[in-house]
This record gives sequence, C-alpha cells and structure tokens, in this order.
Amino acid sequence: MTFRFVSGRRLLGSAALLTTLLTACNSGGDKNATASEGGPEAAAGPALTAGTWRGVLSAQGQEIPFLFDVATDGGKPTVTLRNGEERLKLDEITTAGDSTTIRLGVFDAALVVRADGADKLKGAWVKYDAKEPYRVAFSAQKQEARTGELPASGTLSVCAEAPKVDGTWDVTFKGDDGETYPAVGVFKETSSRETGRKVTGTFLTTTGDYRYLAGGISGCELRLSTFDGSHGFLFTAEQNRDGTLKGHFYSGKSGHETWTATRNPNAKLPDANSLTGLKPGQKRLDFLFPNIYEGGSISPTDLKYKGKVVVVQVLGSWCPNCMDETNFLAPWYEQNKQRGVEIIGLGFERTPDQRKAAEKLLKMKQRMNIGYDIAVAGVANKDSASKALPQLSGVLAFPTTIFLDKKGEVRKVHTGFSGPGTGKYYEQEKADFTKTIDQLLAE
Repeated sequence: MTFRFVSGRRLLGSAALLTTLLTACNSGGDKNATASEGGPEAAAGPALTAGTWRGVLSAQGQEIPFLFDVATDGGKPTVTLRNGEERLKLDEITTAGDSTTIRLGVFDAALVVRADGADKLKGAWVKYDAKEPYRVAFSAQKQEARTGELPASGTLSVCAEAPKVDGTWDVTFKGDDGETYPAVGVFKETSSRETGRKVTGTFLTTTGDYRYLAGGISGCELRLSTFDGSHGFLFTAEQNRDGTLKGHFYSGKSGHETWTATRNPNAKLPDANSLTGLKPGQKRLDFLFPNIYEGGSISPTDLKYKGKVVVVQVLGSWCPNCMDETNFLAPWYEQNKQRGVEIIGLGFERTPDQRKAAEKLLKMKQRMNIGYDIAVAGVANKDSASKALPQLSGVLAFPTTIFLDKKGEVRKVHTGFSGPGTGKYYEQEKADFTKTIDQLLAE
C-alpha cells in the first residue's frame, strides 16, 4: 500500500510522496543531531522574542513560508502558528544551551532552532517518526509590528495580465508516476497597495482537503502555502491565456506533483458517502481492539453501545484532517451523548508498538478534550485499516466515518472530511453529519 500525502487523507498514491507521508511516529528525538541540522540539542531561550515572525522551510529548491507569533503565557513562551484563519498554539517549548525545541502540538515533530543574528533564527523542522529523522531546513526573521495578516509569500506585486483567481475551479493533480486524481479548488482573492494580491483557500479531494492555504500573486505567479506542524505544502501556478491554471505542488522534503485547473462555479467531487461501503452479505462491524488505557478493550458489541447510535471514527494522531474532524466531534459528543449516541475512535498509528501508539493517542485525547472511547486498531496504512475492518469494501482515507444504527448495523460510510478551511463545504459536512444522526436516532 502506498500513500500520496502526509496527511493520510489520500491513500493509493504516488511513490514520489511516500517518504513524505510514511514518517512513522516516535516520541523521542535524534540525540545526535544539532539544532542547525534539526535535532533536539533543544529548547526555548532568548532566540525566541515576542512578536510576529516569518518562517521559511527550504526544500526541493523552494521556499515554503508561514507566519507565527511568539508571546508569553504565565511567564512561559508560547508559539502560535498562523494558517489562514487558523491559530495553532504550541506550548511545549524547552531550552538547552543556545537551542530551542518547539513541539508541534499532537504531532511527533518539532521546530528546533537557535539564534542566527539579530531577530533571526535557523534550524530545522524535524519529524521524529521515520527510521531516520525527517528534516527540512528552517529559517525565520522577525517582522515589523503590524496588526494585519502578512502575505505568506512576502511582498506581492500586482500582475496586470493575470485575471483574478477568486472562485471555484475543477482541478486535476498528477503525480510523478503519472497517476492523476480530481480536486476542487476554492480561492478568495483580495488586493491592496500595501500587500498586493492576496489569496486564501484550499483544495478539496475525494478523501479530504489541504486545509488552510494562504499566499497571493507574486509577479504573475500564484503561490499558496501552509505549515501546521505535520504538513509543509507549497502550491504554485501561472495562468494561461485561456484562463486555466497550471502549476506545481511541493510537499515537504521530496513530494512533488503537477496540477491544472479550469474555472467552474459548479465544480464538485463524487459523493463521499458512496466511495466505500460494506461487502456483499455484511451488515455489521465485528472488531475487538485494546483500549488506549492498559487492560481494557473496545468492541461495538459492548453493553455500553447496545441500543445506541454509534459513530466509528477511523483516525490517526498524525493526521491533520483527522484533527479537524475531531475538533468537531469532541464538543459535539459532549453536547449530544445524552441523546443515546456514542463515538468510538479507532486509532491507526505510525508505530507497530502498541504501548507507544496508545501513548500518542492518549496525548491526543487529553490535548483535544476527547470524551469518547479510543482504541489502538493498527498501523497507519490502508492494508492495516482494511484488515482491521474486513466487513468494509476498503478503507480509502483517514479519516473515515462509519455510522451504526441502534441495531448495530452499518448504515453509512463517509470517506474523508472537509474541514473548516473549506468554508461552505465544512458547513455542509457538519449539516450532513447532524442529519444522519438525527435520522438514526428517530428510528
């Protein structure tokens, strides 16, 4: 089984992005690496001064820019990543010598940095989850004090010949192996004399979205980027005379695809509720997995779930799309569990070590205030997920959401999740979820 993207959304993909995705989680760091190389010779010293910074990941001859804010909370430093409208607060920051290690939320990754002159940083983005730690060079420079969002790709100039990209687009991505897949691009463009043409938006695929993207038109080139701790994405494109877009998608250290787009206000993807389902003759899920708490187990036949509507969430703590869904499900569960509905999270982690996998899922549960049960179901790949749930015709994405009625029978399987970065599609996602639950509860 091969994956296409770091997020785990898209399975069955380009070998060129395999290294980017399959960086197995590991709670430890690389003891032999220096800060400039990305290892945890680590932590939070005078290099991190309060204010807004522009960070850059350097990979594949490209710069993947992002913004972050440094502040103090209770006398301790905090870092907040900016991704479009999203703000990701990071508070696990440690200091050793002249180096600073900033742990990246629930992900087994960090920014390891040190001062590089006045108001400058250098170091690496490190993912401690491969056989050899995954490193991408990082640098940052403090910005002048401003109240507004800075352009993600620096100073943007207006290109008079490039029409606005605002709107909805039919998109085709193509891997270096020649494999293609469809997407829908949704962009919003604004302009001003100070910042030029700024663009925000995302791409939706059949198995999820590329979350919050921000950037703009630099010269005649569209550049959109994001960094959320697990992803480092850069999308570039130029507009052809016929109005179509053609460009590149760079993912982290080595992932690369090309993409083309045609404006289409009615662009849409196949129904996410029709991409997978039950095998012929099957009606129920039959599994028994260890709980993240030692000694326990979880099965849909447990007395706790009898006579209730049950949502089974296939997820991984390494998967940003799964985090988007969990940010919706966790508070929703607290508000609705008294109605006779339960959620079971099935965690597929990037380590075969059950104890380490449980630790990662427990950290996710605690940081995200998840009240529903979570089990350790397997390792993070399509084959493992499909074997764990053999009643399904296949698991195509993380997350996948399975709805069980009060009799314990599977009524719907939903592939992927359109998160808050997709705007109206996120609202439709939540509305569809609520409608399905209401219908099942009414039966």
